[in-house]
Parts: sequence; structure tokens; C-alpha cells
Amino acid sequence: MIRFNLNNKAVEVDVDPNMPLLWVLRDILNMTGTKFGCGMAQCGACTVHLDGQPIRSCVMPLSAIADKNVDTIEGLSTDASHPVQQAWLEHNVPQCGYCQSGQIMSAVALLNEHPNPDDETIDNYMQGNICRCGTYPRIKAAIKTAAKNNRSAFDYSLAKDVGAHV
Repeated sequence: MIRFNLNNKAVEVDVDPNMPLLWVLRDILNMTGTKFGCGMAQCGACTVHLDGQPIRSCVMPLSAIADKNVDTIEGLSTDASHPVQQAWLEHNVPQCGYCQSGQIMSAVALLNEHPNPDDETIDNYMQGNICRCGTYPRIKAAIKTAAKNNRSAFDYSLAKDVGAHV
């Protein structure tokens, strides 16, 4: 039995500890937002967060995540209201859409680490996520929009807090 937290909920699974996390998510826990792409950690379609860091779930054995926190695309929001998801919609990023959950999870991790990324930072951070449709310019634009919207939300809440204490 392996226990871990999935999208802030404790789960327990009784499977081979060498089974990749991707297949536990999709086949055992019915979390199908995370996609299988290459099976070799090269394309990024299977990206999820492990304790806040992006990982490729297709090569991560379940035994390595015991007692840790896993977040999937389903955990960002139930209604696509996460700022990165909203920016994706605003810029019409998906074409076929297959890689998008991995792209979004990588973008969220990027913005958590670099709230105001420049082009080079975006390119370097996102280079492990492949989009066969070639929507890279829209992905970059969406990341910049999400960063701007996050800064605006932060600036507003900070100003509100300062004003409340004046």
C-alpha cells in the first residue's frame, strides 16, 4: 500500500511500487488529464507537480512518491479559473490540445519560481515540453499574460492590505 496526497486529498493505492505514477493516475485513480506522450520523459505531456516541482510522471515509480504531494491538471481548478488556464484560453493556445495539460503544469511551476519571466527564461524552462502543433508563440504569450495577471492580483491585494492599515 502506498499513500500520497493527490490534489490535496490523501489517497492509498495497492499496486506494484514500480508502476509509473502516470499509469496510477490514469488507470487506477481515473485522473485522465495527465497524458501519455513518449514514455521516456522527453515530451512533457505527462508533467505533474511533485511537492511543487514539475516531474515527468511516465518515468516516476510510485514508490518514489510515498507520503509526498502530487498535483495534476485536475487540481489547478475545477472550472478552468486558474490564471494560467485563463491565459491559455485568452490566447487560444490549444490546437489539438494533447500536450496542453503538461504545458500548463510546466507553466505554473515556471511562474511559481519566476513570477516575471523574460523570453529566455520561458524558453529555457519550457524547452522540455513538445507541442507537435507548434503553438509555442501562443504558449509564450499566455505565460506572459498569466504573469502579468498574477502581478496585478498581487499588487491589488498588497495595496488593499496597505490601505487597510493606514
